[in-house]
Amino acid sequence: MARPTSADDQLFDLRLARSAPDLFPMLEALYGARPDYPAFRDKLVKALRKGWADRPEDLKRLDLARDLEPDWFQRPGMAGYVFYIDRFNGTLRGVLDKLDYLEDLGVTYVHLMPCLKPRPGDSDGGYSVMDYRQINPAFGTMADFEAVSRALRARGMSLCVDLVLNHTAKEHAWAKKAAKGDPVYQDYYLMFDTPDLPNLYEQTLVEVFPDNAPGNFTHYPDIGKWVWTTFNEHQWDLNWANPAVFLEIVEIMLFLANKGVDVLRLDAVAFMWKRLGTRCQSEPEVHMLLQALRACSRIASAAVIHLEEAIVAPAEMLPYLGRGRHDGKEGNLAYHNSLMVQFWSALATRDTRLMTHVLATHFPDRLTNATYATYIRCHDDIGWAVTDEDAAAVGLSGQAHRAFLSDFYEGSFPGTFAKGALFQVNEATGDKRISGSFASLAGIAQDPELAVQRILMGHALIAAWGGIPLIYMGDELALPNDDSYLQNPHHAHDSRWIHRPRMDWALAETRHTADTPSARVFRGTRAILARRAATKALHGAVPVRVVRSGNDAVFAFQRLAPTGTLLGLFNFTEHWQHLPEAWVRSQGVSAFHDALSDGHVAAHDGQIVLPPYARVWLT
Repeated sequence: MARPTSADDQLFDLRLARSAPDLFPMLEALYGARPDYPAFRDKLVKALRKGWADRPEDLKRLDLARDLEPDWFQRPGMAGYVFYIDRFNGTLRGVLDKLDYLEDLGVTYVHLMPCLKPRPGDSDGGYSVMDYRQINPAFGTMADFEAVSRALRARGMSLCVDLVLNHTAKEHAWAKKAAKGDPVYQDYYLMFDTPDLPNLYEQTLVEVFPDNAPGNFTHYPDIGKWVWTTFNEHQWDLNWANPAVFLEIVEIMLFLANKGVDVLRLDAVAFMWKRLGTRCQSEPEVHMLLQALRACSRIASAAVIHLEEAIVAPAEMLPYLGRGRHDGKEGNLAYHNSLMVQFWSALATRDTRLMTHVLATHFPDRLTNATYATYIRCHDDIGWAVTDEDAAAVGLSGQAHRAFLSDFYEGSFPGTFAKGALFQVNEATGDKRISGSFASLAGIAQDPELAVQRILMGHALIAAWGGIPLIYMGDELALPNDDSYLQNPHHAHDSRWIHRPRMDWALAETRHTADTPSARVFRGTRAILARRAATKALHGAVPVRVVRSGNDAVFAFQRLAPTGTLLGLFNFTEHWQHLPEAWVRSQGVSAFHDALSDGHVAAHDGQIVLPPYARVWLT
């Protein structure tokens, strides 16, 4: 007699049936022509069922809660904080000691920067992973990690971790077996017996790190292979055309989900699929893979969402949030790189025309089952993703504007307030990217008072745009550049460490009492996040419409909520600006209540007056 089907089994079967149309057509398109496809499909369903069976009961309840409230990550109460564990407070146990601080700031989403076991030595900041199922021993153990995830969950905070999809460290067990000649594991990577194909691919590939890792392939004479290494010699690209790789990654995703991860930040996704004669970035198969991976999470760990890391131009970025056939079925979150780039561009020029053009032209007013991760600074460099076409639309030369921005934020342009550092200068293209902390790029060393206002305007902008605003560790305290990285041989070649300082806990202790730029930035950021949480119009599903204010110094957008319009106004200059009261009323504002300050805004002689670097959320 057959064993009765348990309620757990029934729930799994329902979720499998729900997501089957999103999963299997993608897999059939990718792998269906292979003779081993039926066996692979059976193994995948078995792995999903096991992942669900192994899932702790409290996480299964969370799955159900988020099935019932699928917009949980779009709500205005979501606010993120991103940090390197060792630079925040040493270890995972150290993180537990500082959760009161995060709660005080208003954080409900915590991104632990790469914490899975990396290769020793240079590990690209932890993104060269040698074991996806172990924690970096410098930070603690998997038991410590689970303790952090439980503590965060108890406080209503979601946990995000990085899962690198494009490559593993060459020290990973798979790579070691491949290096020893195992053909099964050599097929996990992209390995070539001669340089002929690598040379053909190189003709259309771009170099990610031209200064210290030129080229996209590495020759290993001892194993007689040329290995695809897009990022660094020690990072071997995975062969996603092999379904065994897909299955391995799904099992790792479910393992991490069952340890309490809420958000999987899928790293370097644009590079996952290779096609001769292309840049091998954002190929159609990448989106098939990502839709299929998301479907797997929805089946066996429905509480988990995916953040897809693709720092590319708008037309290339939006598909990672699901467009066309993938609409509503791919990533739940993606970085709004353009908002970040345009913030810095408008801040340097004191002119929002390019910002208005780019954000009005290239982005839809809403997304399906997805939203943005908004940010002003992060752990990475700033690349000036301004196209020649967009620059020309507002009368600029793209090449000249990109060069100006690099000079301005490096600190070499006459009259600049910023001080940063160049990163990966490409002499062939003239591309010069920039490193630097938010505070240093905002001018904290030159004019602390104006820098405070610039920082708070940036935080108010990302809080009001929608999605999940991300505060990078130290930006809430206006921490400046840290040049000490130059003394570390593993970091000295990489200027991005200049904006990865160690947390200053002594400074943090003064955050509520001191009258310093640091304390004012903390209290201002805390107030912004609190007002965001109280403002329903900032839900991620509410449409955003960029509007032209008629004053090039002021950036403006509407949040078109059912309860009424919210008008965001941001003065990108150190001078007072004015907007006609009649124009403001024409944008749907009637009460003239500022949801950010929770106060009334009065008109003067028919004008709304905006102080330097003003930020207003008018309703």
